[in-house]
Amino acid sequence: MYLPYPVIEQLSESQVATWNRHFAGDGHERPRSVEEGIWRRTQDPANVEQSGWTEDAAGRRRVVHYRYDYALDYTFPVPRLVLSELYLYVSHTAPAEEIRAYAQSLRIWLDNGRWKPQQPGTWQRGDLSVTVAEFDVHPQDERADRATPERFRSLDVRFSSEGYSSPPRTLRNLPWDVLAGGIRIKEQRGNPTISNDLTGILDFLPFQVEVGCGTSIEAGIPPLHYLHEVYRVTARKDNTLTQSHAFTLSPQADTLVQELLLNAPAKAEDLTRMFAQCFIAEPTQAHTALKALHDAGHMVGPVITHNFDVLSARAGLPEVFVRRYDQKIPPVPLLDEARSLLVIGLHADRRAVQARARAQGTRIFYVDPEGLMENGIFKEYPIEGAREGDTVVRAAAIPALDRLRELLGVTV
Repeated sequence: MYLPYPVIEQLSESQVATWNRHFAGDGHERPRSVEEGIWRRTQDPANVEQSGWTEDAAGRRRVVHYRYDYALDYTFPVPRLVLSELYLYVSHTAPAEEIRAYAQSLRIWLDNGRWKPQQPGTWQRGDLSVTVAEFDVHPQDERADRATPERFRSLDVRFSSEGYSSPPRTLRNLPWDVLAGGIRIKEQRGNPTISNDLTGILDFLPFQVEVGCGTSIEAGIPPLHYLHEVYRVTARKDNTLTQSHAFTLSPQADTLVQELLLNAPAKAEDLTRMFAQCFIAEPTQAHTALKALHDAGHMVGPVITHNFDVLSARAGLPEVFVRRYDQKIPPVPLLDEARSLLVIGLHADRRAVQARARAQGTRIFYVDPEGLMENGIFKEYPIEGAREGDTVVRAAAIPALDRLRELLGVTV
């Protein structure tokens, strides 16, 4: 695989302007030209349904961390959006015999993929290098004073381009620092009020807004389960365990590394599709409605967003990004004048935004259909943490926000 890897072959003038205004440079709340993700999956009594934990089957672990740099490329007559640097790290801890079998498979895939040996444990093909390392005790477990189960071993695979050939310590440690934060315990749903619309929020103006992937899905961006399939985080959709979203924990069930070793350019299309869709998406009627409500003074503060699509900013709204890995509970600007928090298309309060708003006496309103289409089937997906006193409007963002505009007499 050679870099830069083309993600969108030809950009229009307006797309170049969008890149330069909203994605390029350092004048944003985060590096918007970078896409990063982390998953850490372990076996624990708290996630027994997904991990298969039992007293006799415990200790498996899989960590995935990726970081991709995107840029505009002017090598050809027309500007292209390209992947300029790649970093992808996968770590498995499993019974020693499984790790040994997986290491043998890796050697076959390296040979079949025509990767050329470099220094011990490192191979090269095109502009990518891959490093493989086995451990009786993983160095990150030593660092954290974390015990390794008896007769278990670990194996790491790291793909990197030139820009990440010597990844800094902070980058190497980041997924393990996230792991040390512990398993997220699901919230217990209370008894919220179910409403047909946001009439109730009229008594609690002005409001602030927190958005999740619901507004992104309406803009044509794939839902999160797309990434789960690409990075093999959960069982494949043709696996009967998919209904419980079983974790991929066995090295033999993890095809991510195999796919990259055998055909990195083909897999790169999957890896970059989410960023490409975020870039080409346009703000929806939901964002337009929020902008109008903000301009009319009914909404205050920046949009508190978990999305890296920048759609709120592109609609002309200030935004603060809270889907961070370096801060488990990132700071958020909860304003004193806000009497309510409107949460749109967000399933769980992972960054404790709602908990902090509720603690200061702010009323919570949710807009969420409490379900989504997944592989052609509607699956219920209840909001985790809705409480007594909260209000849930079971609707998509566009009709709910358009109706709120009508109630307030706000035009666009």
